[in-house]
Amino acid sequence: MASSSGCRAWHCLLALFLLSSSAYGQLSPSFYAKSCPTLQLIVRATMIKALLAERRMGASLLRLHFHDCFVQGCDGSILLDDVGSFVGEKTAFPNVDSVRGYEVIDEIKKNVELLCPGIVSCADIAALAARDGTFLLGGPSWSVPLGRRDSTTASLTEANSDLPAPSLSLGQLIKAFDKKQLSPQDLTALSGAHTIGFSQCVNFRDHIYNGTNIDPAFATLRKRTCPAQAPNGDKNLAPFDVQTQLLFDNAYYRNLVAKRGLLNSDQVLFDGGSQDALVRQYVANPALFASDFVTAMIKMGNINPLTGTAGQIRRNCRVVNS
Repeated sequence: MASSSGCRAWHCLLALFLLSSSAYGQLSPSFYAKSCPTLQLIVRATMIKALLAERRMGASLLRLHFHDCFVQGCDGSILLDDVGSFVGEKTAFPNVDSVRGYEVIDEIKKNVELLCPGIVSCADIAALAARDGTFLLGGPSWSVPLGRRDSTTASLTEANSDLPAPSLSLGQLIKAFDKKQLSPQDLTALSGAHTIGFSQCVNFRDHIYNGTNIDPAFATLRKRTCPAQAPNGDKNLAPFDVQTQLLFDNAYYRNLVAKRGLLNSDQVLFDGGSQDALVRQYVANPALFASDFVTAMIKMGNINPLTGTAGQIRRNCRVVNS
């Protein structure tokens, strides 16, 4: 009898463990509802301050989240500095002198730690900052699934290999996104983030000088600040969207139809290929774009998150806890 009840108790404990494990293994918008109820207010207030100082920061933090998720998953690995023998991702070609906003993440983390010490991951802060940056520039908002933990590793190699280059063809882009379980529709919707922000001349030089699928007047405009001979003007910036460069709207897709995509990897989405019809839909229906963008952002935010007891909650987003 004792043995039987002991067995039942063991089964109960196992069931509780499995239930708790499955709960930990899934992200949820309410993850910090009890442990840090003011989290979203802190992030929003800090983001408002950052965008008042520089509106472009909204686009930068959206890009930072993307560059985090495409390397090892959404685990805050991009935030780690090179320290001693530890090599992070910040010096990877797609990130170096290009990804920005680390100091805003630091400030959000500092403000969160004051009220909820040791509770909220840097990876979740990056996801929330991306959402708020989008919303504060006029884009959609969404409930961000939370509960990610921070990586203790980074991968310079994966950052150099897996982050899509601006020179990629449509087929190469589809393959790169498929590797992260993102569909061609997700690719086209997420690319709409280029309705805000800027890119460096080094990324679009080949497209404006050698591209065949570009409006000549637009190419001429961009050549004014992007000399043909590298490395002259490599870091000179141009807006993805000339008309509303810091407003999150569907102008990006109108530009593609007019052959005014800044990067080759933008314009290939509308160049007689499989995504032309969807681009036209996003031109005609801004609400459809917003909806698909939100769906794709949530899906991207679910790439290989660390949950449960994996990883850690970093005290400082730039270094692994000692």
